[in-house]
Amino acid sequence: MIGYVTIGSNDLDKACAFYDALLAEVGAKQLMGMDRIKFYGTGKENAAMIAVCTPYDEKPQACGNGNMIAIPGGSREGVDKLYAKAIELGATDEGPPGERMPIFYGGYVRDLDGNKLCFFDMKTG
Repeated sequence: MIGYVTIGSNDLDKACAFYDALLAEVGAKQLMGMDRIKFYGTGKENAAMIAVCTPYDEKPQACGNGNMIAIPGGSREGVDKLYAKAIELGATDEGPPGERMPIFYGGYVRDLDGNKLCFFDMKTG
């Protein structure tokens, strides 16, 4: 249902170093890109991707209030691992991993540009 989401950065090289290391934890890598945008994914056909870019209008990047990218951790341990890796890479805490409801376990950070990320494990049935 989702092809890709795009988040902005004021320092694309720094953002790519962050996402190269973080997304490697879930088997994703940079798949393609141009000078101002890089796409990350698993390489599986039609799988969702995350794109990191400098804004097209050449104005400074700004985070959208209420915008967030949720990245599946695959398990509670996977969520903990992604959260720890993000913090190690310089992300800031927005809520440590924990059970938010019986079917949802999540941890929240902001990346180097302030974009909000959620690492989650959800069991719905």
